[in-house]
Amino acid sequence: MSTAAPLMPKATAVWLLDNTALSFDQIAEFCKLHPLEIKAIADGDSAQGIKGLDPVATGQLSREQIAEAEANPSIALKLTEPKVAMSSQAHGGKKGPRYTPVSRRQDRPNAILWLVRNHPELKDAAIMRLVGTTKSTISAIRDRTHWNAAALAPMDPVTLGLCSQIDLDFEVSRANKEKPLPTSAGATLLPASETTARKEAEVAAAAEEKEKSGGDLDVSAVFAKLKQLGGKGETEEE
Repeated sequence: MSTAAPLMPKATAVWLLDNTALSFDQIAEFCKLHPLEIKAIADGDSAQGIKGLDPVATGQLSREQIAEAEANPSIALKLTEPKVAMSSQAHGGKKGPRYTPVSRRQDRPNAILWLVRNHPELKDAAIMRLVGTTKSTISAIRDRTHWNAAALAPMDPVTLGLCSQIDLDFEVSRANKEKPLPTSAGATLLPASETTARKEAEVAAAAEEKEKSGGDLDVSAVFAKLKQLGGKGETEEE
């Protein structure tokens, strides 16, 4: 029985459910998932929106293996040996340059284009670690000056077998952590010293205005009062 899980287990399970007659137990054992989870995927209760990943196209299974397992439910699927040797060193340790087989080297520009478009946060060094390329090649693809730029098509390096999903997720996570935090351009609270000084100035100005208004004689108010008193006297005389 295989001890390693396939690339993108749920996507692989979706494809096997849609394109083969394998039992839930066979798919669960191969994808390292619980049989009840496979049943939930088949019923549409789980993995909604996940696009199936063909394990034959990615070199993880062969058509012969699938046909043999379909004919005999007791046969367990086995993950084929990867064409690209994955380093077992822990992430963060020093690694040598990634070796890419000759048959896969022609796919590297397409993988680089996919990484540049879908993960612009990745630095050139990260892309070099993932697909084993050079900085000049990455720059040429970024600037569209690559000799075959017109014919390039973005392709997932994981699907091509140039790197693992774990390596890609690790590099993306590390690139996101290294990004500077966005600075807020919104309004901020004024310091207490400034707000207190402004309030004191407003109170002093109001007191001064009140003092001025109290000291000056309001002529119009005096005439209005006299006129009111004169009107009352005339009414009493009548």
